[in-house]
Amino acid sequence: MEKTFDHLGIAVRNIDDALPLYLDVLGGKLIDRYTSDVTGVEVHVAALQLGSMHIELLEPTSRESPVARFMRQQGPGVQHVAYRVDNLDRAIEEAKSKGIRFYEETLRINARGRRLIYMHLASTSGTIIELCEYPK
Repeated sequence: MEKTFDHLGIAVRNIDDALPLYLDVLGGKLIDRYTSDVTGVEVHVAALQLGSMHIELLEPTSRESPVARFMRQQGPGVQHVAYRVDNLDRAIEEAKSKGIRFYEETLRINARGRRLIYMHLASTSGTIIELCEYPK
């Protein structure tokens, strides 16, 4: 199954402080802004378009958010890489058949309708990888 780059998730301490770099210096365009209060997610999101690249700035809203935990361990910066697939269920099964593990509890539909799941770090050499599928 084909997988194409979808976006980078970048952990930031404060979206409003980070936005001028991406908008004014890098020339990006803010395309969406929302908050996810789903337990285990808890982030403010600013979705940006920079040329052909999509970036999501992620500001944790809870100390228990995965983004907050990431920043405690790694500091701010690239938190995950996302790849788009046409059929998430099939992509998961194909990856599992090749020995890839997933954080099953991350399978969900986000606030904007994107269905997603994260691969287990033990299967990705330490890179957080999201597979995602958009509503048709």
